[in-house]
Amino acid sequence: MSAWMSLVEWGKTIGMSTHLAVATFLRLVLVAYGQHQDATMEVAYTDVDYRVFTDAARHVWEGGSPYDRHTYRYSPLLAYLMVPNLWSHSVGKLVFVLFDIFSGHLIYCILRAEGSTSEWSSRLAACAWLHNPIVMGMSTRGSAESVIVALVLLTLHLYQQKVFILTGIVYGLAIHLKIYPLIFCLTLYTPLTLRSGLKSLFEVNQARLRLVLSTLLTLALLTMACYQAYGWEFIQETYLHHITRKDSRHNFSVYFYLLYLTVAEDDIGLNIITFLPQVVLLLMLTYKFSNIYEVNFCVFCQTLVFVTFNKVVTAQYFLWYLSLLPLVLPSLLLTTRSIVLGALLWGFAQASWLLPAYLLEFKGNNTFLFIWLEGLAFFCANVGILARLIRRHREILSSIEEKCDLHKID
Repeated sequence: MSAWMSLVEWGKTIGMSTHLAVATFLRLVLVAYGQHQDATMEVAYTDVDYRVFTDAARHVWEGGSPYDRHTYRYSPLLAYLMVPNLWSHSVGKLVFVLFDIFSGHLIYCILRAEGSTSEWSSRLAACAWLHNPIVMGMSTRGSAESVIVALVLLTLHLYQQKVFILTGIVYGLAIHLKIYPLIFCLTLYTPLTLRSGLKSLFEVNQARLRLVLSTLLTLALLTMACYQAYGWEFIQETYLHHITRKDSRHNFSVYFYLLYLTVAEDDIGLNIITFLPQVVLLLMLTYKFSNIYEVNFCVFCQTLVFVTFNKVVTAQYFLWYLSLLPLVLPSLLLTTRSIVLGALLWGFAQASWLLPAYLLEFKGNNTFLFIWLEGLAFFCANVGILARLIRRHREILSSIEEKCDLHKID
């Protein structure tokens, strides 16, 4: 035990700048290793989407459309960001690594600004992102999710600082790049009033005006600019495709097998049915956690619900809620045992999915049913973890309220 305490005390002496430097170095090593694996092994290290980004950037550089590259389903801004990758294959990965490291720094800044989290706890929470092997693997393989993660965290940081015009600008950019942050709109809007109840939604004040107008203006300008450049194809590929998308090959979704069996059918009713649980749960979370002190917790829960109940779930989507988890863990005061058990449950449920997915992808075996069964197990693990975190959040709030009541009596 004394050795463990000594290790903890030693860890407290390591500054945030050191953690950022170490995390950056580890990612650079992985980028270099990725080039070796791509050249020598059957399973490539680099994500296939990274080649899609690069091809789209080439089309843009040559004066064409990024959508000339088949399967490019993103904003043109991402293709522009990847143009330097045409001269060096790893530049794009380095850009994603920078956003990745910036996200870790933002986690630290948000927790320190709250005032209720110690310096040590803030650093530890940031390290849960910076030194997470899943996170490091994603950005160094060429996943662009670190960009949207950084924008969402920056939105929360600016919102926390009450600079609502800048918040709206960054939030509008985040929605433009990846439509899912739209689910946070009521969570950010509702707390900006002292009133409560349904009527408070229609109250107009300076903070709400700044947030709403700057968000809408940013989103409208970006959308119009891209539409002028690339027409309806931009709308279809960037936004509408993700609403009607069916990934029948393999994904973690609880709806996977249903989509696989109905892949040839264009049924709008099926899309509505799969979106309905998400909408109901997202609105309920907004209603339950609609005050200024629970914004981060609500955004985390909404993201986890959105990903877990989505009809298409890929490993990249995990970063959306893994980046927000460090913001809520310090306030939940979970024991080390609870955190380890939760991580093992989540990790085992995900790892067990990988075997049938590998057999399908690389060996051509018919494992669709097994992939779906493992997806059900992963779904249950996520729902169970979320329920545990919400219960713990309520316990902490109840404890705080009881202490406040006792002080009033005294």
